[in-house]
Amino acid sequence: MSILRMGTVYMIIILTGDGKGKTTSAIGHAIRALGSGRRVALFHFIKSPAWQTGEDVMLGQIQEWFKERFIHKKRGKGFVGILGDTLPREEHIRAAEDAFEEARNILEAKEYDTVILDEINVAVSLGLLEKEKVTELLKILPEETDVILTGRGAHDDHIALAHIVTECREVKHHFQEGKKAKKGVEY
Repeated sequence: MSILRMGTVYMIIILTGDGKGKTTSAIGHAIRALGSGRRVALFHFIKSPAWQTGEDVMLGQIQEWFKERFIHKKRGKGFVGILGDTLPREEHIRAAEDAFEEARNILEAKEYDTVILDEINVAVSLGLLEKEKVTELLKILPEETDVILTGRGAHDDHIALAHIVTECREVKHHFQEGKKAKKGVEY
């Protein structure tokens, strides 16, 4: 057992809350893990590959640099039921379930040391994924594998299993003044 592991064989980290910064923090964890020689898998459960963000550009470059140690997969279909979403709910459910199965397979194969499940909390809270499936997965994590769950509305059962929980709280956001998201800051 490593001293750096502080007595645990794996860690579950949850980044939740209504404030900005959950995915950004998870990407920071990915960079730290890669810099420490770890292998990292990052799955997005809501965000769609059709909408490219600033982090996608950099994560694509990081994937090129760390071919053997980093994967970045956007598996969502986009925002669910808001911002002009016209997809049938079943498509969102299927995308979330497919992302979950792919992430579960990677965890079971023990190929990556850090697995980030971005917006999985939202997928659960919207009913796209069953809470119990995520709970079961968190109870059988492979040794030396850290899992980071992000998104608003983390379920209490998942919080109870976590080793670290951070809540990003919105104090003020320019969206409340009717302003649009700013490229390079929010996407």
